[in-house]
Amino acid sequence: MRIELREITKTFGQCTAVQDVNLLVPPGTLVAVLGPSGSGKTTVLRLIAGLDIPNHGTVLFDGADATHRRASERRVGFVFQHYALFRHLTVFENIAFGLRVKPRHERPSEATIKARVAMLLALVQLEPMARRYPSQLSGGQRQRVALARALAVQPQILLLDEPFGALDAKVRQELRGWLRRLHEEMGMTSVFVTHDQEEALEVADQVVIMHEGRVEQVGSPEEVYAHPATPFVSHFLGQVNLFHGRVEGDTLQVDDFTMAWSQGAHAVATPAVAYVRPHMLEIDPQPTRPTHFCATITRINAAGPVVKVELATRTGTPVHAAMAQERYRALQLHTGEDVGVRVTDLHVFTAAAPGAQTCHPCAEVRL
Repeated sequence: MRIELREITKTFGQCTAVQDVNLLVPPGTLVAVLGPSGSGKTTVLRLIAGLDIPNHGTVLFDGADATHRRASERRVGFVFQHYALFRHLTVFENIAFGLRVKPRHERPSEATIKARVAMLLALVQLEPMARRYPSQLSGGQRQRVALARALAVQPQILLLDEPFGALDAKVRQELRGWLRRLHEEMGMTSVFVTHDQEEALEVADQVVIMHEGRVEQVGSPEEVYAHPATPFVSHFLGQVNLFHGRVEGDTLQVDDFTMAWSQGAHAVATPAVAYVRPHMLEIDPQPTRPTHFCATITRINAAGPVVKVELATRTGTPVHAAMAQERYRALQLHTGEDVGVRVTDLHVFTAAAPGAQTCHPCAEVRL
């Protein structure tokens, strides 16, 4: 099913939770709504589910207006952040609950209910746990019960609110892959909310990034990470180095190094911020080339497949670089060493107007 939100605004008293949100979720896709706490992402999920009604705007399912449909009429499965399992019911009865409370004319037969629950228990790999109670399960198992219960009513849309937020890192990692495989097998339209950037980029087909109630950018994981549309997106998606400087004429001056500016001359010096991810910095033990800036290594963390190197420029700006273990061993770096650093890629955002608070992407610069 295709989901479309048009010019959606939702307020709670004097607080605007989401404002002028436009979003299209293609049928059969797995979409992550990503953003910090308070960005409006859970409100978007509740508006799709029918648990909240917008003050303005339209919710459409396959082109039909669903804005004022009751939640029970939308054929939506909702998995809450804290599972909301019934403690007094077994795993089997928790999954069957949505089927048993259907109106009499829609309720499946007892044999159909048992067959469907058995199928779902096999799907979520919990067949041996059917007679247990939620208190006898691990966090990951309770999450799978909640998902099976949502799937039992055969929803056309599956919504998940921070589905792995309460789990430890190893279990979250395992369930990410499991959710991706389950989505591909079921083929339904799925939307999940998360504040975990890695989770969104790893699992989703499309990522919706929200900030202060508005959609900042929508795109594939590769698009939003490699081509951020705003300073917020660039800063929010993983670690990034910020170099404050200015552009003037055809030159970009950042800290103590200069590079050619090929994206249109600025007659007047314009404040700019260059966003550089750690893997976009290349370290050279010989800081003599004109394309390098000088820095001193302050700390090295060589644990894991990626070596993280902390540096400080001559002006005291902290810099974070990352490299493969093989490169690190070849360079034989050590703390306190003066090195050259080359920027291999960056994104530059200039002020929209003198004194303006809002920035826009002026260009993407490749060196």
